[in-house]
Amino acid sequence: MRKSVLALVFVVSATSRVLANEPPIQGPADAACREQARTQVFTAPNPNGLSLWDLGSQLWHSCMAAYHGRSPNADRREQRF
Repeated sequence: MRKSVLALVFVVSATSRVLANEPPIQGPADAACREQARTQVFTAPNPNGLSLWDLGSQLWHSCMAAYHGRSPNADRREQRF
């Protein structure tokens, strides 16, 4: 019984990552930032009312920018219409 429960948990966790539709992990910084975004997505402040996906993406981009030592949109210029 215990082995079947462990096998079921393993299969569910393995398929949930596949079904999450995420690109493959590119390195240790990417893996660490993904894990950080997953843990903070429900507790981080969300004043703009972003969806959980967008908030997680914002957290991931901030983490990656901090890892590489620059602002998240350093190369992007403000566009005014």
